[in-house]
Amino acid sequence: MKKSQNLKKMTLFALFIAIEMMLLMTPFGYLRIGPISATLMHIPVILAAIFLGTGYGAALGLIFGITSVINATMTPGITSFVFSPFVTIGGMSGNFMSLVIAIVPRVLLGVISGLLFQLFSRKMKTWTSAALTAGIATLCHTIMVLGLIVICFGADYSSAVGIAQNALIGVMAYTVVTNGLFELILASLCALALTKAIPVYSIRPARVKV
Repeated sequence: MKKSQNLKKMTLFALFIAIEMMLLMTPFGYLRIGPISATLMHIPVILAAIFLGTGYGAALGLIFGITSVINATMTPGITSFVFSPFVTIGGMSGNFMSLVIAIVPRVLLGVISGLLFQLFSRKMKTWTSAALTAGIATLCHTIMVLGLIVICFGADYSSAVGIAQNALIGVMAYTVVTNGLFELILASLCALALTKAIPVYSIRPARVKV
């Protein structure tokens, strides 16, 4: 029984990795909207945490973070230096903090998603817990990434996008409401649909109200 459960987990984890790679190699992974890229790559991370647990979510989050560095390096935009230490745009270069911004929030996305689902599933139905988890985790991820950009690259980022530094927080807040809302809704809908189609407890036995 345990061997069967492990096989199911590894198979599903491999599927989530394949989805991440597919998104990376298509325009759907990073959708250019002005200087910021909206992303769909957070969705498999959240789903992995829901179906497989916090550890798998964090591992897939690490893969997501690494792909962010690769994407910023291979197809740079005017603000790609905030995600890659290997990019210089207009005299502004990335550094070690670029790796922190690209990777740490994505790993934490998996951790937060797993913990939230464990918390919500004690009181709510599976699909409700999954949708709520996906929405909140997506919002946390967006705030972490944009917050670190402001803290670590505020002046350079403002210069790159052509705005006053004292207006940057307002611009980032607008981004949370626009790009972030799009990512939040999509993640919640995907989590809702998948948990209705595949019972979570068939992959990961847990005390989940169904």
